[in-house]
Amino acid sequence: MPSFPEAAEEAVHDVTLRANLRHATHTIRDKRAKAVAELADWAELREAGKQIKDDTLRHLDRYLEQLESAVTGAGGTVHWAADADEANRIVAELVKATGESEVVKVKSMATQEIGLNEALAAEGISAYETDLAELIVQLGDDRPSHILVPAIHRNRGEIRDIFRKQMGSWGRAAPDGLTDSPAELAEAARLHLREKFLRAKVGVSGANFMVAETGTLVVLESEGNGRMCLTLPETLISVVGIEKVVPTWRDLEVFLQTLPRSSTAERMNPYTSMWTGTADADGPRDFHLVLLDNGRTGALADEVGRQALRCIRCSACLNVCPVYERAGGHAYGSVYPGPIGAILSPQLRGIESEIDASLPYASSLCGACYEVCPVAIDIPEVLVHLREKVADRGGRGHRLEKAAIKAAGWVLDHPAALAAGERAASGTRKLHPKRLPGAGAWTADRELPEMPAQSFRDWWKKNRR
Repeated sequence: MPSFPEAAEEAVHDVTLRANLRHATHTIRDKRAKAVAELADWAELREAGKQIKDDTLRHLDRYLEQLESAVTGAGGTVHWAADADEANRIVAELVKATGESEVVKVKSMATQEIGLNEALAAEGISAYETDLAELIVQLGDDRPSHILVPAIHRNRGEIRDIFRKQMGSWGRAAPDGLTDSPAELAEAARLHLREKFLRAKVGVSGANFMVAETGTLVVLESEGNGRMCLTLPETLISVVGIEKVVPTWRDLEVFLQTLPRSSTAERMNPYTSMWTGTADADGPRDFHLVLLDNGRTGALADEVGRQALRCIRCSACLNVCPVYERAGGHAYGSVYPGPIGAILSPQLRGIESEIDASLPYASSLCGACYEVCPVAIDIPEVLVHLREKVADRGGRGHRLEKAAIKAAGWVLDHPAALAAGERAASGTRKLHPKRLPGAGAWTADRELPEMPAQSFRDWWKKNRR
């Protein structure tokens, strides 16, 4: 992936993309504001969510061991994966052990983060996405561009065309004469997916929460596809980031109020699925939990940056972000787009690559993301913190900036030099260029302000009494 500025420059010229994003994000955030306003104790719930998450992160080792014990006691098996390669290897081996060559998947950002679908394909295993938006992305050979609505960059006409062209090569073809009616598109997806649900022997999921006290995993969804994947297959494999654990069952009370309102603007999501281990007469006979690190302990060690691990993946920050609205999710080069992606991806992957070093700058620091976050992640604070780290690594641009700041500091410390510079600048104002040479990143889309004929210092001396 190129750096964020390069990717964003291409995206902002896509008129259709910008229209799709503007319509979707404004609709979602307006509905969210109304849903949140219904709760008189929203601020208290927000603070409670923050405190629960912070306490969990402070004692994460203890809660993860408690979770492992509870899952194992309920008949499940726990696997620990230090990175993406190890997690993919574990899942591939578990699928192969069943003798199956295909799996159905609940929408999972963790599995997208590690590239599980591609890793399984390399082992001859087909992974079928069952979330409607994820299905659209998969059939279109595309990438997700939003946490909640991965196909937010597509309109109904584009989705219809994807279904017509691609459904047949993945399974049941789209009906003849399919239109862009939402009802028809949903029905085509339902028929396409139903045969996969009924045939699949292995399901793969993530989880929104894991309860250390009981070993229970929780998935919140709106379509029911998740429940089909969690109950029909004989084997269920859940890949979950270690930060998704919460200490007790009672802690869910907070998040089951804040997550639906912040994501889909609903008082309660249509489907909340919970499972604890295995049972002889209900659900999968084999359950495997893969606990994923993949950079999370590194983020945990950063006292400022660790607050990104509070994230409950509601996507509220994306819907209010002026940068995301114009650039879209693909410009972030990660499964985690928008403001949360700008602080999470560089911590999980490091800031060595061009794209990750540029992400902390993909923000105006307006603070809207912090205001809507249901667990009070101070995203602007972390962005500035990460910018500091990027700047400390050096590089041509940062060296020039440091030199310019040092020179400016010297001038501001010497009033006579400052006054002489102001007079020289005013006297040569007609010769000034519209854009400052060597500062294209700042001036490519901005013109320098016109220099006044007289400095304030000289005006004050002339006009004061």
